[in-house]
Amino acid sequence: MKLPRGQLVRQRVVADVGTVLATALESALTGYARLESQDALLLDGDGAGVLIFEDGVPSGAYHTGTESAGADALSDIAVAGPYRLELYELDADALAPVHDSDHFQLPPELPAKRLASDPDLAERTLAATPDERRTEHEESTAGADAVEAFLDDEEKIASIQERARDQARERAKEWGFKR
Repeated sequence: MKLPRGQLVRQRVVADVGTVLATALESALTGYARLESQDALLLDGDGAGVLIFEDGVPSGAYHTGTESAGADALSDIAVAGPYRLELYELDADALAPVHDSDHFQLPPELPAKRLASDPDLAERTLAATPDERRTEHEESTAGADAVEAFLDDEEKIASIQERARDQARERAKEWGFKR
């Protein structure tokens, strides 16, 4: 992923990614944050995390070392701090290819949950998320909620497991396997 450099608005060392997320949200930043962890700085770790914002709300993520994107990139960004932060303001049109690509997108509150472990910041982020984006997010998580509800139903899972065992025994008999 190649982003235009943009206008550098802040450069410093931060101990917590939550500071970055809160700053972007409060300033309604459209642009991106480049985060290099202490591992990358001190131990020749590879790559930096990039969080992309639209009006202060996280809209995408990428890790330059692993080339992971979206929610997967958050795992690579979530190494121990401190982080060297560069915060860039960038025209929304320059970020359009990233915003339009499903590859980089992530639920708006996910960075606050995974990187900062801050439920309050996650709620504030969702409140600042535009309605159309919040609707997209709710639709995409509806399937996940259904899966979670299914996995929580121990009776259904036990029933499926028992049917699978019965089918396996039946096939073993058909194929001549002995138990």
